[in-house]
Amino acid sequence: WEPVCRIAAFGYRPARGLGAHVAPRIDGIGVAPGLAMSTSAVGTSKVTRSHLIAKLNEDLSREYQAIAAYVVYSQVLKGAEYMAIARELETHAGEELQHAITIAKHIDYLGGTPTTEARPVKMSDDPRVLLRADLDNENDTIRQYRQRVRECESLGEYAIAEDIREILRQEQEHQVDLAMALGEGVPDVSQLAPVAD
Repeated sequence: WEPVCRIAAFGYRPARGLGAHVAPRIDGIGVAPGLAMSTSAVGTSKVTRSHLIAKLNEDLSREYQAIAAYVVYSQVLKGAEYMAIARELETHAGEELQHAITIAKHIDYLGGTPTTEARPVKMSDDPRVLLRADLDNENDTIRQYRQRVRECESLGEYAIAEDIREILRQEQEHQVDLAMALGEGVPDVSQLAPVAD
């Protein structure tokens, strides 16, 4: 059995040796310019399986927080200007549940135990405060999942990385929805400080 690295539109290619870094190739021509990256270049050179389990459990706590927030916020947002986003938040709640299930499966696969602890959910009578809390949490989640993809790949856990990429895509859609509801542009999460508990 050889680990397989999936590179977007470029297809599948077996990795050489367990945990080996695989530089993408385009139709056998060679390494795609700018795509080869060592693990030390992304700050993941010291990632271990137990570290990844701990970080995925933190992600799972954020997913539980998102489920609770979206369920509650979708019901307490009042007023005509919030009807569309309230419906969208109901959809987000279902997507976050699927994310939680996916992350829990990967924690179990890695030999860990999925957490049951959720991060706290902010409450307010002001709809904009609720939407801001959601957007801040999505920004933090996106930042964390981008790091998790790098960590998974540094361990050769490409299938987990692919699942997290799909979760990340949906989280970015949530981010866009929330920013639009607040009448703002989508924040550059690489420039924002992490959200404190």
